[in-house]
Amino acid sequence: MIFGGGLGVLWALAVVVLPGQGPQPFIPVNLALIYAFAPGGLVLALMIGAMATRRFFADDILDGNPPLAGSRADIDQRVLRNTVEQLVLALCLWPFAAMQLGAVTLITLGVSFAIARLLFWAGYHIAPPMRALGFAASFYPTIFAAIWCLWRLAT
Repeated sequence: MIFGGGLGVLWALAVVVLPGQGPQPFIPVNLALIYAFAPGGLVLALMIGAMATRRFFADDILDGNPPLAGSRADIDQRVLRNTVEQLVLALCLWPFAAMQLGAVTLITLGVSFAIARLLFWAGYHIAPPMRALGFAASFYPTIFAAIWCLWRLAT
């Protein structure tokens, strides 16, 4: 978990710092927000669809009952819940990042988030400790972007 989390922190730094190093094309903030949130929204839709499909084939959860602890459906439910939590956090902080760090960084945050959430989902199914990379790579970019924005405002 430490290795995966550390790799996720490096990923986060790259996602937040590198896009701002090159030329910045003009992309309106509202358009950048759409492009940033669409990948995460698509991954969320995939997760909701996967959970809904599982319910059709499992009598114990068909009626909305919680999945058995440790089952594949339970893992999907946990991943879905954590993804919603992180998307709500992104909804609160990414507009601030768009204004301070630019559209390219914001769109990079969105694409990176979607990839990291898929890694989180796959890692969780392989072995719970393997979810660390996907978690860190989707959570820390949002946090680092917010800290960087606050730093820029303060200095």
